[in-house]
Amino acid sequence: MTPGSGRFNFLAVLSYAAKLGSSFFIDCPAGKRLSYSFMRIPLTKYGWPQVVFLPAAALAAMAAVILAEAVFLPLWAVGLAEAILAAALVFCLMFFRDPSRFCPSDKAILLAPADGRITNIEVVKEDGFIGAAAMRIGIFMSIFDVHINRAPCNARVERITYKKGRYKNAMNPHSGRVNESNDICLVRTDSPKDRILVRQISGAIARRIVCQVKPGQKLAGGEKFGMIKFGSRTELYVPAGENVKCLVEIGDKVKAGLTTLVRYERCED
Repeated sequence: MTPGSGRFNFLAVLSYAAKLGSSFFIDCPAGKRLSYSFMRIPLTKYGWPQVVFLPAAALAAMAAVILAEAVFLPLWAVGLAEAILAAALVFCLMFFRDPSRFCPSDKAILLAPADGRITNIEVVKEDGFIGAAAMRIGIFMSIFDVHINRAPCNARVERITYKKGRYKNAMNPHSGRVNESNDICLVRTDSPKDRILVRQISGAIARRIVCQVKPGQKLAGGEKFGMIKFGSRTELYVPAGENVKCLVEIGDKVKAGLTTLVRYERCED
């Protein structure tokens, strides 16, 4: 508010916010680099175009509310509208955040492919790619988690299989059978050279799977390869066996590229 006027000064708020932060960048598909100077949040390129258009729309709406104040809106309505729009702006920026991570380089482990909470650990029959019994570890990503997907280990992309489907609640372990999904089929480049599978699954809110890898491409453990926008689920399938030990439990919180899900107890060089 300006001194003595009782009015909300939108331009003053933006000016103050600009002084608080330093620049961050977004690499866009067109090869352009967009610079912002009001937050210290690294944003993912996988969020394009929503990561640009949604904050811009929120800022435009905030400016429109300020203009409407001078015409017909009472002060309390302006404050409420600005608070809601500011919360939407912060949520959008936080959703597309892409924090830097130093991933373990241990060749005997499989890292979490997503942030979130472990919802199920079970042995299932996986005939589509692994062709044998496999341990399935499901991770539910809420709208508040980082949504970047990362490779669980050093691997080569064998193939990618996209499947259309429904948009059931991704918290349900059975949603992977009926929901829209994308299978990234990987072959470990270190011993044991197992076939493993990472499945990206859309949820009730998530309607956009992003996967920017191709068959034949090699990934390092913890390397980013895509995301699922606005709440979703990711599953890791690894051949079941005495050599494979699961290190997490249902209910555990995990972070992509940092948390170890599985360890090979005997791993030859």
